[in-house]
Amino acid sequence: MRRDGKILHPALARVISEAGHTDLVVVTDAGLPIPPGAERIDLALRPGLPAFLDVMDAVLEEMSVEGATVAEETAAENPEVFAALRERLAAIGVEPVLVPHVQFKERTHGARAFVRSGEFTPFANVILHAGVPY
Repeated sequence: MRRDGKILHPALARVISEAGHTDLVVVTDAGLPIPPGAERIDLALRPGLPAFLDVMDAVLEEMSVEGATVAEETAAENPEVFAALRERLAAIGVEPVLVPHVQFKERTHGARAFVRSGEFTPFANVILHAGVPY
């Protein structure tokens, strides 16, 4: 469910608006495999644009989120992104659940949509669990 109307990309705004309680929305780097048939909102323009954290900020600004899943490898392989991601999630009262990357990819198969950034650093991915604003 959308909180505000600041996202201009029509497909991304629609997915956030349509997300119901417990739906999964995956914000990805440029390399995460997206299952065939899954909805892909591809924002990648070129390597690094837009950055994963910029996309996360836009999504978190409008989507009610009650949980998040992150690959545990993110902390070791991409500590700057992991720290920034944890900080952003903590600001909305969410502590990410860490799972092995293989398990992370398996969990994405139930996602409503994938929002692909142009991020070119490893393990810059998160599964957001939709909440409700009430």
